[in-house]
Amino acid sequence: MITLIRKPILTEKAMQGTEERKYQFYVDPKANKIEIKKAVEHMFDVKVDKVNTANVKGKVKKRFTKRGLMVGKAALRKKAYVTLQEGFEIDIVSGAGEE
Repeated sequence: MITLIRKPILTEKAMQGTEERKYQFYVDPKANKIEIKKAVEHMFDVKVDKVNTANVKGKVKKRFTKRGLMVGKAALRKKAYVTLQEGFEIDIVSGAGEE
């Protein structure tokens, strides 16, 4: 269950939502909202109000090398936007949940 959540997103834009109890995570692309909700509640000991998800397509990456053009593709990722119930918060940096 905990392997569904890959890592938290720690960008400036993502951290602005923490004041409104909104957190962002990279999750397994096969995970659904119910599984994500259970995993966050179990992992951080909080109550989740709402979960939104977004699939991020992998971009085509090109670079020029001595051997010519190298073409690759970045992997597909899935983001989960988790909103907690009133009175709960997550300390993302240390990973501990508080009530």
